Amino acid sequence: MRWVFLLEKFASIALASGDTEFYTPIPKGYAAGKTKYVVVTGSVMSGLGKGIFSSSIGFLFRTHGFKVSSIKFDGYLNVDAGTLNPYRHGEVFVLNDGTECDMDLGNYERFLGEDFTKNNYLTGGKIFASVLEKERAGKYLGRDVQFIPHVTGEIKGFIRSLAVESGADIILIEVGGTIGDLENGYFVEAMRQLAYEEGDSNVLFVNVTYVPKPSSLAEQKSKPAQIGVRELMSAGIQPHLVVCRSSEPITEKVRDKISVYSNVPPKQVVGIPDLDTIYDVPLLLKREGVDETALEVLKLKTRKHDAKLFEEWEQFVHKLKGAKRQVIVGITGKYVSIRDSYASILNALEHCEGNLGVRIGVKWIDTSELEKKGPNAVAEELQGVDGIIVPGGFGSRGTAGKIECIKFARENNLPYFGLCYGFQLALIEFARNVCKLDDANSTEIDPSTIFPVVDLLPEQLKKEGFGGNMRLGGREVELKKDSLASRIYGGPKAFERFRHRFECNPDYIGKFEENGLVFSGKAPNQPIMQVLELPTHKFFLGTQFHPEFTSRPLAPNPLFKAFVEACLKK
Repeated sequence: MRWVFLLEKFASIALASGDTEFYTPIPKGYAAGKTKYVVVTGSVMSGLGKGIFSSSIGFLFRTHGFKVSSIKFDGYLNVDAGTLNPYRHGEVFVLNDGTECDMDLGNYERFLGEDFTKNNYLTGGKIFASVLEKERAGKYLGRDVQFIPHVTGEIKGFIRSLAVESGADIILIEVGGTIGDLENGYFVEAMRQLAYEEGDSNVLFVNVTYVPKPSSLAEQKSKPAQIGVRELMSAGIQPHLVVCRSSEPITEKVRDKISVYSNVPPKQVVGIPDLDTIYDVPLLLKREGVDETALEVLKLKTRKHDAKLFEEWEQFVHKLKGAKRQVIVGITGKYVSIRDSYASILNALEHCEGNLGVRIGVKWIDTSELEKKGPNAVAEELQGVDGIIVPGGFGSRGTAGKIECIKFARENNLPYFGLCYGFQLALIEFARNVCKLDDANSTEIDPSTIFPVVDLLPEQLKKEGFGGNMRLGGREVELKKDSLASRIYGGPKAFERFRHRFECNPDYIGKFEENGLVFSGKAPNQPIMQVLELPTHKFFLGTQFHPEFTSRPLAPNPLFKAFVEACLKK
């Protein structure tokens, strides 16, 4: 087969000589055609849901019996997402291995039922750091290092290494940004080369585009989508599927126009209008036969149809959309104007909706604004709320308002759930108002506080800078016998994901416990407190970790489920 021959040729000469225009590292054990690739690009505008489409088609591939993995590429020169501002980029998602990554990795894990690693996330900074490191080490044999073939070669090598490491039958590759962006152009070129080298039926291209309906015209316009697809084709890539996002179902006229201008058969121009929930997308794609079309292009046949998995998903969506009972959850934070900042929390609540058959309304409480209001502002803001969540965060802005909300929840038996920073602020509130340590604080907020009940982790004291230097990733948590946490988890241990620099100061553990606070979870063999609770309260629980990162549609995180159940009882 010509393509196998080409890859063997690339592998033999890739590092052998400086006198070749080829540079395509082939990892040991890689076999052309064994792994299929689905490359998802976007055009017209960002934020259309490339990640949701990728996750949804990946879920459907799972129901056909295939092992699926994913890669998200971000063109940013950041090495990872750890230092990105939530206002600009949305939530930072954390993997078990400690990788700080784009929030789309959360969707992949939730839809595909897999725990991913650093090998599933790629940024421009990560690629260039690798290229420059090899150049300094003389790995390019004196060549003038260029975007083609070296940068594109490293990208293809990264993707093929994931194929070997994961053993996936199909790898979904999401290209961040939109076609035409300067920052992802070299990655798009790498995908063109990947298709050239892998050969027919091994790479499927999908373009997610947008069909607007201007209010002044009252009709859908396909021209932006046509131009967007043409931009992709000018890069040497012919899409196999065009996915049209729109506010309402696309018309046949629009479908036909896009088909003609993109050389894509009408049945492969798929419309995804705005839906009630993102979990509807796999069901829509199934009704449209998109999974069957994709498998046909890739020349794959169903291995083992998992009807049960698909039925469970259908039932989950049915319960989520048909819920009659309702609770209102207040989320206090300083990023509330950007909902993507708390994407995993919202997803974890949705998982509870589909599991418990309850509709959860979210009331956003901007604690920065709350601090500017009068003394009764907190009580007024929390009126009608069935429980509150204080999410993770950094810095001092908005913390005074959060602490007042925590105090109100503790004193009024209102279900409280603190996540990471919410754990630390609950300690501060309890220290001030119950332990009578009036000036208690975190050294993050006030470095000179006389009662530093929250302080830097010991391993953080000698570290400088911000990138990737926190306690990160999945870790075991020891749970106290007969505690609320152990009953919720159903055993003496839990495994959750962390992202923090500060912790409960061990010097104050005794003081907290003397006044009734229970530390029901800790790090094994270390005095690092990781779960707190108040036994006399209906539900008052804080975690130093982020349980939202491990919640799944068909398996809600148990702490979120218990919190929502407590809100229902109110």
